[in-house]
Amino acid sequence: MRDVMRELLDWWEAGETIGVGTVVATFQSAPRPAGASMLVGPDGTAVGSVSGGCVEGAVYEEAQQVVESGEPVLERYGVSDDDAFAVGLTCGGILDVFVEKVSRETFPELGEVAADLEAGRPVAVATVIEHPDPSLLGKRAIIRPGEKALGWLGSERMNDAVHDDALGLLATGSNATLTYGPDGERRGEGMRVFVWGFAPKPRMLVFGAIDFAAAVARVGSFLGYHVTVCDARPVFATTSRFPEADEVVVDWPHRYLAAEVEAGHLDRRTVLAVLTHDPKFDVPLLEVALRLPAESRPAYVGAMGSRRTHDDRMSRLREAGLTDDELSLLSSPIGLDLGARTPEETAISIAAEIISGRWGGTGQPLAGTDGRIHHDPVS
Repeated sequence: MRDVMRELLDWWEAGETIGVGTVVATFQSAPRPAGASMLVGPDGTAVGSVSGGCVEGAVYEEAQQVVESGEPVLERYGVSDDDAFAVGLTCGGILDVFVEKVSRETFPELGEVAADLEAGRPVAVATVIEHPDPSLLGKRAIIRPGEKALGWLGSERMNDAVHDDALGLLATGSNATLTYGPDGERRGEGMRVFVWGFAPKPRMLVFGAIDFAAAVARVGSFLGYHVTVCDARPVFATTSRFPEADEVVVDWPHRYLAAEVEAGHLDRRTVLAVLTHDPKFDVPLLEVALRLPAESRPAYVGAMGSRRTHDDRMSRLREAGLTDDELSLLSSPIGLDLGARTPEETAISIAAEIISGRWGGTGQPLAGTDGRIHHDPVS
């Protein structure tokens, strides 16, 4: 929903009714992840995508019917044995799509949710997509950390169960369909709830205000990270040199990182790219980064440098007392072996390693591998 929020909010604020189809579950090689949404506006305009083109036509028609009837539906789309190109996914995947109508009456909290997203405040939206009681379909609750759930899913027990699980998804910025018994029983079936976990953007911290950092910041921004470039040298760390970064900080890297950890600004989605390849910056910074406790340990710590620089850096870190387990968290030399030379190519190799680590990819050409193309996130 995040990708189509602007258009959805414009129609909602104008008092219009919108048909919304959302991917709530995927199986096999589905082209779009859970949470991807498609809008059908009051003028018939289609915005967004649930499958990259495979089943958009069918979802479009379904959305128009749901707007007319007011009754939400849960549809499953996959390859048809009779005609794989009718409304199926030619890639062989399967999608569950929940189609509902959205208006000021059906989703009065949308404006507040949009404001949370704009301000970077964490918020989760839980929607009942399957239940034996049809009157509960489309019921919604809004969950924010430290607050009681806003909305009613059908019973106090349902609200409590979904509230607790949604907070867990929110901590990682994940979307998921949760299954319960009809009254929110943990061990049961019959009720399914889809949860959007709208967490703030994950952070990318780029240390070293060099030309490679500008390219990494540009790619990081494209991938959806909130990008910070940090360097102790004010003559290099300027916003004019890093227009793609969300912020440019003049500070000693290790001191800045320690302060961000102390303030609770790092989480398990954060990635660090150490590009200075200068021991007076690298070693103190990596001492902090590789010794962080599990709850604030970044998903990725990579350090740039030649093989010789790498060997020297590892010797210095061992002299500083880092253990083999701590050093194993470091990706150095940084990036995947793509044969990259330019700053832009190097940034792609770094991004590729980050993506591979997040999803458990091998980094090998898909033509030479078997099995699923799309992976689940690495826990």
